[in-house]
Amino acid sequence: MKTLTVLLVLLMTGIMASAQVQNPVKWNYKLKKTNATTYEVHITATIDKGWHIYSQTTPEGGPVPTTIRFAKNPLVTLVGKAKEVGKLEKLHEELFGVDVKQFSNSVNFVQVIKVKAAIKTSVIGTVEFMVCNDRECLPPTSNKFSLSIQ
Repeated sequence: MKTLTVLLVLLMTGIMASAQVQNPVKWNYKLKKTNATTYEVHITATIDKGWHIYSQTTPEGGPVPTTIRFAKNPLVTLVGKAKEVGKLEKLHEELFGVDVKQFSNSVNFVQVIKVKAAIKTSVIGTVEFMVCNDRECLPPTSNKFSLSIQ
């Protein structure tokens, strides 16, 4: 009986802990072909009401900026930097003591890539970001993605 009680307590603790995990940002990844060797990688964040993530150009000393890293692939070349498509909000953040650039609701990061030829390969990478609301910031998180080029 004692073992059963301990097992139930551990099970309930696990359920309660997992119920408290917050995930206010949902990510969607897709490729859009623009011509035979050029694609756009669309990395879209949908952000829960009241939360925001930070621009790639957030200054040092502030919150963790959104960073997109692509794995090296000799068949794929990045063209420029990822563009941010969304409503950019600029404000002074007292918590960090710097002016920040952030997005609420949603933002689409668009990276243009070129492939060497019409071949099958993959675009693999990670998105690191920090999400905050008016009361708290969650620890920086990384999400991996992989998109197949056919």
